[in-house]
Amino acid sequence: MKNKKTIYLESKKLFLGIALAVAIFLIISVFLFGTPKEEKKVIVYVSHDQDISEPILKEFEKSSGIKVEALYDTEATKTVGLVNRLIVEKSNPRADVFWNNEVIRSILLKNENVLQPYCSPNANDIPSIYKDKDCYWTGFAARARVILYNTEKISEKDSPNSLYDFTNPKWKGKACISNPLLGTGSALTAALFASLGDENAKEFYLKMKDNGVSILESPSMVRDQVVSGECWLGSLDTDDAHDALVAKKPVIMVFPDQDKEGMGTVLFPNSVMMIKGAPHPEEAKKLIDFILTSKVEEQLAESAMQIPLKANSSVPENIQKNIKQMDATYEQIYEKLNVSSEFIQEVFLR
Repeated sequence: MKNKKTIYLESKKLFLGIALAVAIFLIISVFLFGTPKEEKKVIVYVSHDQDISEPILKEFEKSSGIKVEALYDTEATKTVGLVNRLIVEKSNPRADVFWNNEVIRSILLKNENVLQPYCSPNANDIPSIYKDKDCYWTGFAARARVILYNTEKISEKDSPNSLYDFTNPKWKGKACISNPLLGTGSALTAALFASLGDENAKEFYLKMKDNGVSILESPSMVRDQVVSGECWLGSLDTDDAHDALVAKKPVIMVFPDQDKEGMGTVLFPNSVMMIKGAPHPEEAKKLIDFILTSKVEEQLAESAMQIPLKANSSVPENIQKNIKQMDATYEQIYEKLNVSSEFIQEVFLR
C-alpha cells in the first residue's frame, strides 16, 4: 500500500506532466496558427439619414473586413445630439469617426479639442473651402438649402425664388421652415447673420414671424406639409426635397436667390473626422478614406441629390451646377452660431 508521501509525489509528477503537455500544445498552436487576433472594428457616430448612410457603411464593412458599429441620431436632434455626446465623452472617447451631415458643428468639435487631424489622400481633389486647413474635418457631398412649393397652391408665374418670399404678405400663414435652432436650420440662420449682418438678419426673421411662418420640427416635416398643401412653400434641404420629387408629388424645387443681385444659397457639405484618442485609429483612417471616395459621393448624388464636391466625381444631370453661394465662409458662419441662436430663442420662438 502506497504511503501519503508516495501518493503526493506521483500526483505532483502527473500535474507537472499535464502542465508540460498543455504548454507544448499552446506553443505548437501559436507556431502553426499564430496568436488569436482581436476582431477589427470601427465605431462611427452618424448624423446622416440612416437609410442613406447605412448601405455605404455596410459596403465598407464587406470590402474591408472591418466590422462597423454605427450609432445614429434621431431626425429631430441629429447633429446636435451626437455633437453633445462627443463633447461629454471627450475624456474617454468611444467613437473613432464622426460622419456629420453638416460642417458648422464639426468646427465646434475642433474648437472643443474633440478631434485629431487626419489628412486623407482621398481629400486632395476637394476644394480647400470645403475642408479644414489642418485636416481636422473634411467636407464632401453637399446639400443646398432650397425652396419647395406646392404646384396645386402656387402657379408657376407666382413661384417663389428667394428666401425673402417668406416675408411676402401674399404668403402670410402659408409658409414653413424647419427648427432654426437645430441641424441645418440653425446653420442657415447663422449663415444669414454672417452674410447679411446681424441687424439685417434679425429684421428678416422678425418679418417672417410677423408673416406667420410656421416652425416645424425637421426638414422632412416641412417636405411633408408642402406635399400635403398644409404649407404652400417651405425651406428645406435638397435631400428632403428629392424624396418628394422622386415620388412625383405636386411640388417644384427652387434654388433661391440665384439672380445677379441675389444673396445666393448656402451649401451644407457632409463632413467626416477622426476622434481624438480613437480606440481604433487605423480602422478609423480606412473608413474615412472610403467615405471620401468619388464612388460614395456619386452614390449620395443618386440616392439623395447631394452635390459632389470632388473634382473627380461625376455630377448627375438632375443636379444643378454652378450654384451661387452666400458670401460667408464656414468659419464665419460658425462664429455667428451663438448670437443667431440666442436671437431665435429670445425673440423668434418666444
